[in-house]
Amino acid sequence: MNYFLVKSEPFKYSWQQFLADKQTFWDGVRNYQARNNLQAMKKGDLVLFYHSNEGKEVVGIAKVVTEAYQDPTTADERWVVVDLAPVETLKKPVTLETIKADPLLQDVALVRQGRLSVMPLKREEFDRIVALGTENFVD
Repeated sequence: MNYFLVKSEPFKYSWQQFLADKQTFWDGVRNYQARNNLQAMKKGDLVLFYHSNEGKEVVGIAKVVTEAYQDPTTADERWVVVDLAPVETLKKPVTLETIKADPLLQDVALVRQGRLSVMPLKREEFDRIVALGTENFVD
């Protein structure tokens, strides 16, 4: 299994809207590195959902339900989407500030490449962020 993080500005597409929709295709990616990360996603992979600009926090966990296919919002064949479905809302959002302050997360792409909208995570990074968002987590 692989692990990823995707970013969305809440005013464009929020976690709450994602929960209501129950599934969505992840479109609008126009960066080659982010596109390559979408193409690397496999059915069943887990994905952290991050609210960018407003909030700047990981708010939930999603999973890949359909692997990469042509982005239906453009005729340009270079761009792809994947279908994602929500799995779980984190009990406590994990802020960018918290992630930056955690010694175990210093190499995460969210810290190193802040503008990248789709990024891979190591299992340990994914697990640490989820742990930070768990209600009973004790540091």
